[in-house]
Amino acid sequence: MALLDLLGRRWALRVLWELRDGSSPSFRQLQQRCGGVSSSVLADRLRELGQADLVEHAGEGYLLTEQGRTLQASLAPLDAWASSWRPKAAD
Repeated sequence: MALLDLLGRRWALRVLWELRDGSSPSFRQLQQRCGGVSSSVLADRLRELGQADLVEHAGEGYLLTEQGRTLQASLAPLDAWASSWRPKAAD
């Protein structure tokens, strides 16, 4: 439940998504990639994800940790399912 609580926080999944390619964007670059996130919320999410050993600050930018990459791989099937999901239209 602790992981679901963390991932359910505003912008948490988006931050993980934006780090999926292995690049190490700076704080400002990550903020631009996330489009619309305030600097205070992004700082909070990065701190929380860091405390959970999912994201680390490396040099100039941010990266997924080994745990973060494992989580990303675990979420890949959900992403694939979501790509084909069509919600039932409201009557």
